[in-house]
Amino acid sequence: MDVGVWGGLKELAGLDAETGIVMLLYLDLAWKEGKPRTREEAREAVVAGAVKRIRPKMMTVATILAGLLPVLWSTGTGADVMKRIAAPMVGGVVTSALLELIVYPALYLVWKGRRLPAGVGPAPITEGVTT
Repeated sequence: MDVGVWGGLKELAGLDAETGIVMLLYLDLAWKEGKPRTREEAREAVVAGAVKRIRPKMMTVATILAGLLPVLWSTGTGADVMKRIAAPMVGGVVTSALLELIVYPALYLVWKGRRLPAGVGPAPITEGVTT
């Protein structure tokens, strides 16, 4: 853990905070738009919000990886320091994508949906029943 690694981790933390906040904004907008009353409606709203972030997040990850992978394979002057900066970024960007697209929406659903009722079950069958 030298200065280069700490620099890469600092950059990664900033990137993840920024993209995580954007994900929360999309989830909030989908929640307000859907106005869920049951947990099933809440799940649909969260999925609708998260789906809108798949392409932008994947484009961000692909761009960062396209820029950092050559740094990891470099051998020129200063490559040893740059590799220490790039290595945590490469691993962290992949982890960040998984967190943002899978874990954050699930946690959001648990957090916002905990007060909602489970939902309305199937309608009872009343045909042929006499009272």
